[in-house]
Order: sequence, then structure tokens, then C-alpha cells
Amino acid sequence: MADRTTAAELPIAPPAPPLAAPSAAAPSRVGARFARLFLQEDLNFLLTNRIPRRAATRFMGWFSKLEGAWLRNLSLWIWRRFAPDLDLSDMKPGRYRSLHDVFVRELVPGARPFVADPAIVASPCDAVVGACGEVVDAVAYQAKGFPYALRDLLPDPALAERHRSGRYLTLRLRSTMYHRFHAPCDARLHRVDYVSGDTWNVNPIALKRVERLFCRNERVVLDLDLGEPDRALTLVAVAAILVASVRLRALPHPLDLRYAGPNRIACAASYRKGDELGWFEHGSTLLVFASGGFEPCPGVVEGRVVRAGEPLLRRIERPTGRTPSPQGNRP
Repeated sequence: MADRTTAAELPIAPPAPPLAAPSAAAPSRVGARFARLFLQEDLNFLLTNRIPRRAATRFMGWFSKLEGAWLRNLSLWIWRRFAPDLDLSDMKPGRYRSLHDVFVRELVPGARPFVADPAIVASPCDAVVGACGEVVDAVAYQAKGFPYALRDLLPDPALAERHRSGRYLTLRLRSTMYHRFHAPCDARLHRVDYVSGDTWNVNPIALKRVERLFCRNERVVLDLDLGEPDRALTLVAVAAILVASVRLRALPHPLDLRYAGPNRIACAASYRKGDELGWFEHGSTLLVFASGGFEPCPGVVEGRVVRAGEPLLRRIERPTGRTPSPQGNRP
């Protein structure tokens, strides 16, 4: 059958085609002022967290998948008014029929090379590094003065205990970033734990106001088997408002607000470093927990922007008799 290309299927090559109409200086200035107003902490918190979050998330999921070249272009134009750092230059050429297609875009081959050193755990995604440090007595921090217990975050008490004295890193994916995440090292995945929850915004403003926010939100736990009994590496994909949907290559179905299956899902998947694990439907957060001898790579500190494949953690031999400092995990 001949391939029929409709207006909604028009191929776009990166960067996405700009909308020609609203290019006057006055609308741009108005948009910039509105964006600055939106970024004020009190108003941002009010608009993103004091609305019906689940309803807003379902609406955004529906709207973003509406197909049509004109709607896609208009949505991208509006998106750029609030997020001028949106960069689609390394987007894989193809047919992007909707805004959702752009959210979950793939990149051109080689755009995110992964460090080859097997002693290095690479960043699984593009992100801004948030709170990070040492886990002490199974407690980590989402922001300064806002601790959370791993037993409240992880559904498996044995897994929480394994990370009692490890390290943690918070990786926040902005909405403009590449939304797919990858295996940070060679690993196997035997099961996925899904935890239903709320859809609070996970931006820094909310993390400084809502206690135990990561433990409240919908999340997916990936306990990666490194083939080393003394080491543990766990990724927790935390959903948020407008993005309560996570897709995993190992599963045939999405994990979202409509999911009604078992909370523990058996699977059998093997990954080489850099293989794609899955993707978020919008920006969100990945929590990384590493135990059994890891230290952060140079320059991995709160506020740094990292890209998938860049060095994140380094395997080390654990000194015997080492006791973490009680202050070691405070950002």
C-alpha cells in the first residue's frame, strides 16, 4: 500500500519549524514578562500544586497526543516562550505528529556517548543534579532540611536496608531536556516495583515546601543486578504533575495513573551500559542509590547539569571499619 502522508504526519527535521506568526517584539516581551511572573516561587507553587493535579495530568496526557502539524508547531512556540533553552538540534529526524512525540524524542546516533570505563557509573539521563550525598541510617534528603526515609520510598524493606549507608543522587529532568533514560552500567533487571501515588510537582520550589515529596508521588523502582553481591544500584523514576507516565523497554505496557496491574512485575532483561531503559512522558526526576563502594566523580555536585553517558559515580574498594559521618548526607 502506498504511504500516505497527511498534514499531521509531515516530517520535521531538528530544529522543529518555528511558527511564523507571533514574531513581533511586543508579544515576545509580554511572554517573557509572563514567564518571569510564573517563575516566582509563590505563584509557581500555587499554579502547579494547588490545582487538581491528577486531572491536570490526565488532560496534559490527552492534549499532548493530539496530532496535527499546526497544533504541534503552536504548542512548540508556546513552550519556547516559557523555556527558551529548548534545544532540538540533536533530535533524530522523523515524523513528529504531536507535542508528545517531541517530548519523548530520540536523538541522532552518537549524541550521548557513554563513558567506556567499567569502573564508572554513567549518568542515566540528561538532568540537573539536585540533593546528593551519603545515606545515613537509611535517610536521604530531597532538599536542605527535608529528609525522607528509604523505607517510605522503597516498597521492599530489604532493598531499603541494602542502601542504609550508601550514596544517593537526585537527577531532575527539566521539561526541555531529553526524556529518555539509559542503563548507567552493565546490569540485569529481574523485577519492577510500581508504587501508585500523587503527582506533586518535583521542582526545587516544591521540594523545599512539601515534606517527603518523593515518597508521596507515583514512582517506579528499578533494582539493577550488577552481578556483584556486595554492590547495589537502584534507580527510582519519580512521576510528577503532567508526567505521571513512565514507559520501560522491559514491559509491554505503560505505568501511569490508569495502570491497574500488580505492583511487583517480574521481568528478565539484560542491558549493556548505554542501552535504553525507558522514558518519561515529560520532565521528572530519577533518584540514584548506590551502595557497596561508590564515590561521586569529580564535579558531580548540586546544581551541575549532566548529560546521559557522562561520569556520575566511580566504583571504589570500601575501607574496612568506615562509619559515615552523621552530617554526610545533608545537602
